[in-house]
Amino acid sequence: MAVKPDVARVQEELVDAFKWGDEERARALLSQLGAGPRKRRAVLESMLEVPDILVRQAAVFGLGELGGAAVAKRLEQQLALEEARGDYDGESVADAITRTLGRIEEAGTRATLVRRLERLIARKADLSDVNAVAHALWRKRHPELLPAVRKAMEQLAPSFLNSLHGLLLLLEKSPEELRSWVREPSTPVEHKTEVLTVLEEEVPDSLVSTLPSFISAAHALVESALSQDKEAAYYCERLFVMLLLHREQLLPALSEEIRSELRTIARSLVPAASPNCSFRAAILLEYIGQPEDAAVIEANRPEDSVGAEAFDAIARALRGRQGQP
Repeated sequence: MAVKPDVARVQEELVDAFKWGDEERARALLSQLGAGPRKRRAVLESMLEVPDILVRQAAVFGLGELGGAAVAKRLEQQLALEEARGDYDGESVADAITRTLGRIEEAGTRATLVRRLERLIARKADLSDVNAVAHALWRKRHPELLPAVRKAMEQLAPSFLNSLHGLLLLLEKSPEELRSWVREPSTPVEHKTEVLTVLEEEVPDSLVSTLPSFISAAHALVESALSQDKEAAYYCERLFVMLLLHREQLLPALSEEIRSELRTIARSLVPAASPNCSFRAAILLEYIGQPEDAAVIEANRPEDSVGAEAFDAIARALRGRQGQP
């Protein structure tokens, strides 16, 4: 398809916006690709034929924003083409398609993702690829998924941080069962972490009531996390990440008592040996902390310039709340 000069310019800008993670700018550019969804889709589909991986990934993003049955069908076709490449670029674009299919509101995408999972399991693909499908399937959650996920789990070698196992647990348990399971000390920490990694994708309203249980479990792990227990520190880190990713939805839903407990956990873990856990704890305090928490941030300021600058900004934000209601 011949591309007009102005459209070619917009395509380049779209790829650049996607490259730098500027999704807002990328969405705004889509309307400049043509007059109407059909023309825009044609331009984006032509980009799927370009060898450059970034161009194809940007096209996948754009098509996902358009949505619809035609887009879902075209992406399923492209998924097969990318898998057939058998190289890093192909798998990277396939992962982008996987994530996009998870967000498109079309009934058939669930079956497409299940077939993708089956192919990955059959060829013993990297666990990261399987985890990406698990996250996409969580957005398509339905009891009908259980047989396929169970079958895949039976064929998958046990491994740390298996999001497919987290998906299975979430599909099997009611909110009441999940609350009890998370609070049970005998439940392996890594299994709780697997569930959290899936919830990073999306936290349905029905599971917001389980947050106090996850927070209580983190409270019980603080001492272990501070003593360089990697699994405990990682659990706390993923809890912080999940809450931060959905902070506008989740933080206001917490009672004052639970927010206070979460603040105590975050304050306690700013000095954690794990840099990631420490950094996430500091960021969380920026949203739920009090002015006096600035001293904790400053006392544990990282030595590297980038980390130090981030901690300084958090401390300033906390001190700026002095006197606010």
